[in-house]
Amino acid sequence: MQEITPTRSVLLELRDERRAMEEGYYFLDEKRLVLAAQIIRELNHYESENNKYEILRKEAADSLKAAILRHGLEGLQVYPVTDIDWKPLLLDERSVLGLVLHDVTLEYETPNEVTSAACNPSPEAEYCHIVFAKLVVNAATLAGITRNLQRLHEEYQKTAKRARALEDILLPEIDTQLEEIEASLEELEREEVTRVRYSSGRNLQI
Repeated sequence: MQEITPTRSVLLELRDERRAMEEGYYFLDEKRLVLAAQIIRELNHYESENNKYEILRKEAADSLKAAILRHGLEGLQVYPVTDIDWKPLLLDERSVLGLVLHDVTLEYETPNEVTSAACNPSPEAEYCHIVFAKLVVNAATLAGITRNLQRLHEEYQKTAKRARALEDILLPEIDTQLEEIEASLEELEREEVTRVRYSSGRNLQI
């Protein structure tokens, strides 16, 4: 701890510094609560989308089995891909206390009529294409939520670390400095009063 000369001006400066630190701590503590609440919302969103993903994954696995039963593994491997019109990935930006988050959306369009160039087209194979496309869309949404959770977690960790530093180290340290300076000033005041009384007594004797 840096040694400080006990003066009134230093005492006032330290009190102002402590008030600023305390305001900073309250802001960080409030920020922690906001980030924690946002993390919970993102987790709920992730759980909802992940449930959809699991349903789609099972549906995709079932559709793949049906397509393999219809065409065989080798036949399905050479089956032409459905002409899906994939749209550019959309990133809807939002901010939580200055932290940028993104809602990811992936869209596509399929032709109204099956125009597959397969020599032996089948609804099983066409549906397999479509359900896997839906799975990719859902995976893109989950990837965006996962990235948001990572960013929120990192920001929460940094905020919590700064708040703990203020609460456990800096504020107690400055409180100790204030107590020492106040005690030193009180001691100096008592010495000054004693000196003045002593000087006044000697003057009266003379």
